[in-house]
Amino acid sequence: MRRLVFGILSLLLLGIEVLIGLFAHGWVRSYLGDVLVVILIYTIVRTIIPYKIKKWYVLPTVILAFSFIVEFLQLWGFCDRLGITNPFLRIIIGTGFSWIDIASYCIGIIPCYVSEYLLHRPK
Repeated sequence: MRRLVFGILSLLLLGIEVLIGLFAHGWVRSYLGDVLVVILIYTIVRTIIPYKIKKWYVLPTVILAFSFIVEFLQLWGFCDRLGITNPFLRIIIGTGFSWIDIASYCIGIIPCYVSEYLLHRPK
C-alpha cells in the first residue's frame, strides 16, 4: 500500500513539475520547482524501495547529496563539457549553478526527513 501512495505522489509531483516547466515564471519556476524536485526524487525512490533503510536520515541525506552534486556539476558546465545538446536533457540536468537552488533543495528535503522519521518510529 505504501508503494502505491508514493507512486501516486510521484506522478502528481511529476505533473506539477511539468506544468511549472511549461507555464510558470518568476519565483514559482525558480524556487518552487527546485523545492519540489527533491521531494519528487524521494517519492520515486520510495516507490522503488518501499522497505525501511536502517537509519531514518540516510535516504534524505543521500538525495540531498545527489542534488548538490548535480548542482555543482552545473557549475562545472557538465552539459557543455559533455556536448549534451538535447534540450530536454539540458532542462532535466540543468545548465546554471545557483546557491539559491542549493537552499531550495535544503527546504525541499525537510518533508522527506519528516516522512522518513515517521516511517521509522515504533508503532
